[in-house]
Amino acid sequence: MTRRQIFALPALALGQETVIRVDVKLIRVLASVRDSSGQLVGGLKKEDFQVFDDGVEQEIAIFERSTTQALSVAVMLDVSASVAREIRYETEAALRFARSLFREGNPDDSLALISFNHNVDLLAGFTRRLPRLENALKGLRTGSGTALYDAIVLAAEELEGRSGRKVIVPVSDGGDTASRNRFNAVNIAVQRAQAAVYPIVVVPVSNDPGRNVGGENAMQLIAERSGGRVLQPSSYERLTASFDEILRDLRTQYLLAYYPRQISGKRNQFHRIEVKLRQPGLRVSARSGYYEETL
Repeated sequence: MTRRQIFALPALALGQETVIRVDVKLIRVLASVRDSSGQLVGGLKKEDFQVFDDGVEQEIAIFERSTTQALSVAVMLDVSASVAREIRYETEAALRFARSLFREGNPDDSLALISFNHNVDLLAGFTRRLPRLENALKGLRTGSGTALYDAIVLAAEELEGRSGRKVIVPVSDGGDTASRNRFNAVNIAVQRAQAAVYPIVVVPVSNDPGRNVGGENAMQLIAERSGGRVLQPSSYERLTASFDEILRDLRTQYLLAYYPRQISGKRNQFHRIEVKLRQPGLRVSARSGYYEETL
């Protein structure tokens, strides 16, 4: 959405006013709020939020509680050799999530499927057709390597031109081992797509030996900067519960939107967004910023 601001300046040579029109794009920020026990909080009002763009407080022009804006969700399934025995749980949980998404949400909600090992494959583009998703998941083949970062970048590229809310759900048991893209490139791609990342990191062992702690920390940072969060089920059998948690988050999101004011604008410049709550004891999750060219 674009708001056109009109400024009138004197034209000295003509003795008339020169009209300059400046298009200002709407910045949308999705936010989830939790209390001190981690429970989702609904029912807040616009006045409970403050939004800052590069440190300058902005006027919230649009506010929606439990927003129903259409969702585009890219689900990414790890099919590396280490999870060969767990693929059945991945596919069943992903399809159950798709059914719940389509049954209860906006009629324009859609889902895409991506698989990754050393290769990254777009199994199905964004669709609401369950048979297409079911067929796409048949005959998945495992392979060595985990190109997790490359898969997130592909998901972000597929999402970038779409409207509404955008979400990436990577399912994996560890960190990246085979990508061409690096950590910073992933964060930039996610921010340009304006997508929230909800990694489901399956951690079958609780002690550090045997775990890819570095990979888990990387996913945590990517999720936090995008306004998402990491879920860590103890086994692939519990994937469905993690997908259900993500869906609850998406159903209780707040939409905060503003027209940027009193900020500098340069192509490729990153603007830092900060969302604050006036009520003490509550914690908000929202994306950390946007790139000027995404306006």
